[in-house]
Amino acid sequence: MKLLEYRFKTLFKYKDLIIELVRRDLKLKYRRSFLGYVWTILQPLLLMLVYVVVFTNLLGKSIENYPVYLLTGRLMYDFLRSSTMGAMKSVTGNSSLLRKVYVPKYIFTLAKVTSCMVDMVLSFGALFVVMIITGAKFNLTMLLIPLVVVQIYIFSCGLGFFLAQLNVFFRDIEHIYGAIMTAWMYLTPILYDIERMDPTLQIFIKGFNPLYYYVAQFRDLVYYGNIPGPRVFWGGWLIAFLMLLIGTWFFQRSKDKFILYI
Repeated sequence: MKLLEYRFKTLFKYKDLIIELVRRDLKLKYRRSFLGYVWTILQPLLLMLVYVVVFTNLLGKSIENYPVYLLTGRLMYDFLRSSTMGAMKSVTGNSSLLRKVYVPKYIFTLAKVTSCMVDMVLSFGALFVVMIITGAKFNLTMLLIPLVVVQIYIFSCGLGFFLAQLNVFFRDIEHIYGAIMTAWMYLTPILYDIERMDPTLQIFIKGFNPLYYYVAQFRDLVYYGNIPGPRVFWGGWLIAFLMLLIGTWFFQRSKDKFILYI
């Protein structure tokens, strides 16, 4: 209990630094960009157009309002990918600062995931634009979207901590993880309807793919207008905190050795 209290006090102590790091990441992303923050909406829209043109023909228009269906999955995946890949480089990318002054090393990882979360929330504008254009219904269940955002944020923090400490010792993990994320996308029902798949594969995805829980919840709230089932909802929370515990444990165990490798 005292350790948890200490962690929260440290986090509160460095809250201003976290805010500045988040601002820095967002400014760097859109600096010298002609469209600025508008690109946050245009980028997912352009990607969606490509996927819609290709996969609508492949799927034979079997999924109603495919653009909204696609975006509800793609937004969750894009956040997980960008946040964890950014978190992976958060320690090594700030090596010069860590050599000069003492700053809790997890601050940089946390700030990277947080900036990606802000970016994801801004990109929800693309989803709303598509919903308006396609005539999709805005459901009251969408008010519960923050619950899903918090879940996948916690999960991404945990995975980010794990990857950040791993990347300090094994720099080639960046290339390996990139390939893993590509496979992860196709093993998640983002482009297709999981109910049309082989039952055995369905069991595997629903039981062993963490991202499925967040995509399924987000899609239930936005696309179907339903409250997520208890298995998916509570499973999402359980996986999120379990990943946070695992990632934090590995990060804390190895953080004192970082200075020897960065």
